[in-house]
Amino acid sequence: MSTEETEAHDLGLSHDVPTILNRRRALGLLSGAGLAAALAACSPSGSSSSATSDAPAGPGGEGGPGQPPGGGGPESSVEVGDGEIPEETNGPYPADGTNGVNVLTATGIVRSDIRSSFGESSGTAEGVPFTFTMQVLDVSGSDDAGSALAGAAVYAWHCDRDGHYSMYDDAVKDQNYLRGVQETDAQGRVTFTSVFPACYAGRWPHVHFEIYPSLSDATSASNRMRTSQMALPQDVCETVYATSGYETSVRNLAQVSLDSDNVFGDGHALQLATVTGSVASGYAATLRVPV
Repeated sequence: MSTEETEAHDLGLSHDVPTILNRRRALGLLSGAGLAAALAACSPSGSSSSATSDAPAGPGGEGGPGQPPGGGGPESSVEVGDGEIPEETNGPYPADGTNGVNVLTATGIVRSDIRSSFGESSGTAEGVPFTFTMQVLDVSGSDDAGSALAGAAVYAWHCDRDGHYSMYDDAVKDQNYLRGVQETDAQGRVTFTSVFPACYAGRWPHVHFEIYPSLSDATSASNRMRTSQMALPQDVCETVYATSGYETSVRNLAQVSLDSDNVFGDGHALQLATVTGSVASGYAATLRVPV
């Protein structure tokens, strides 16, 4: 095992310390006594009953050298009702201003194709083609099925084929790919064009996202309505990871499950995407996001 892989494996739960907090609350950057208490409560056995952390690894993965352990901004008072998408941590690498850089204010962040970097960066993420569609629904009214939330904004981001997060991990710190914002259409939908994310040590394959009331609000994390994560189906992940470039993900996926994952382990019914497609044609994921 290489030095990078050893670091990634050893990071484990220390990446995202909010595992002891209720997943029905928004999680953010813990500090002072709160951080110490959370670290103390994260035992190696992963026995915490509330799973809300994001423990990325991969080469130079989350919590790597020079990076903070744990989530992004201050704890939120978001109340999550029955049937709504769970509130989750935005992780150490959100780039929403809660943990270092804020890509939300950058010219070019509003886009549907997030495979390439923009602005002064020029890299393009490689991997199996992947699109994901989210339909944001307002379930606060009398309609149990919810109504389409048009004019809201979705900020989505995920790791690349190597498990790196742009703007943070040393290997891709000068890139801003695999991040983008879109406004929901009349049906409450947004679709992003991307590449299939890796599985890094300690976490089930996933996509991060934040919901904002409007596009104009999607410049500061303090305006977010909901922060959550999309889980990807096991059979699709296994097929993708059998292809060239995803070799490390094969081992990492074998060491975690949806039930043991420290975010999805306490219930993932509302977060598991429906995925269709093939390696040759690419995969398309869909997820309803009731808020």
